[in-house]
Amino acid sequence: MAVPSSHEFHWQSLARLASGRVYHSLSEVGGQMYMLGGCDAVGRPCPAMELYSPEGDRWMSLPPMPTPRAGAAVAVLGKQILVVGGVGEDQSPLKVVEMYNTEEGRWRKRSALREALMGVSITVKDGRALAVGGMGADLLPRSILQQYDLRKDVWALLPPMPTPRYDANTHLLANRLYVAGGRQCKRPVKAFEVFDAETRSWTTLPIMPCKRSYGGVIWDTTGRLCLLGGLRQGGHQSSKFTKNVNIFDTNQGSWLKSEETVAMKTKRADFAAAFLRGRMVVAGGLGHEPSALDTVEAFHPQKKKWERLAPMTFPRCSTSSIVIRDRLLVVGGVNQVPSSAHEILYVKKKSICSL
Repeated sequence: MAVPSSHEFHWQSLARLASGRVYHSLSEVGGQMYMLGGCDAVGRPCPAMELYSPEGDRWMSLPPMPTPRAGAAVAVLGKQILVVGGVGEDQSPLKVVEMYNTEEGRWRKRSALREALMGVSITVKDGRALAVGGMGADLLPRSILQQYDLRKDVWALLPPMPTPRYDANTHLLANRLYVAGGRQCKRPVKAFEVFDAETRSWTTLPIMPCKRSYGGVIWDTTGRLCLLGGLRQGGHQSSKFTKNVNIFDTNQGSWLKSEETVAMKTKRADFAAAFLRGRMVVAGGLGHEPSALDTVEAFHPQKKKWERLAPMTFPRCSTSSIVIRDRLLVVGGVNQVPSSAHEILYVKKKSICSL
């Protein structure tokens, strides 16, 4: 399949946030982007809930979350947004769960988690949310797997993961929930496991080739897990920025050999990453330079090489990003201080007017 050339990718600056924001959550309902919570310029979790209107290129304030929080896990269940865990105003994990009805425009409190957690990973299967792992108030990682039933408003326990962790990457393929990486007490783990929803059992997969944190994670359309860049931890040495790429093929059940992958052009961590129009794309982040990066690159599968794209207008790291209708939206982040920038990467030769 032909993919867009590098010169067909364009950035466009959109309406800025009212103030700088970081560790906020993005969600899509009906093709529209919602932004929830996050930390302000002084690191304080906020309750803000906003909707981006592409027609007027503006942000619309919605009823705020009842509980201010940052780093929350969000899941879309129909027309409703489920908000789970995160960090509260006292910088401690939260157990409170809330749900926003996009049609009614109001919040409801839902059944709480069994304990306060941050760093929860969440995905949706058959209309039910699956919440994986997390870190408790004691700063220890959890192996818990919980399933939320919207109709009953009940959290049910499923068999726990073999490896406790938080900030893991989760992805659902058919009836299998893949859980890759994550951290234990700030240290990255190489664990890679899969939960079979039919047999309700866990299987341990070949571990990740290296310990890395703040890297990019992309699942392509062929069922391959791609781990990009990040901070690599090895032996007694301090963490180092890397440009390495590791790929796991779920069809073969193995990691590709190093000679079968192509490293990125730039060593980077804490960047935006997405699969866009058949190409892996990475944007911004931190590298060996003293300030945040504005560089962008995309992998060309036919040429088997990474190519430079036009840079971001606003260099930053720790952004929140989401792909909606084949367009990558990059919102907020940090460039010495929390950023209010909002940009979109798209493939089109004429100016866009809507998402």
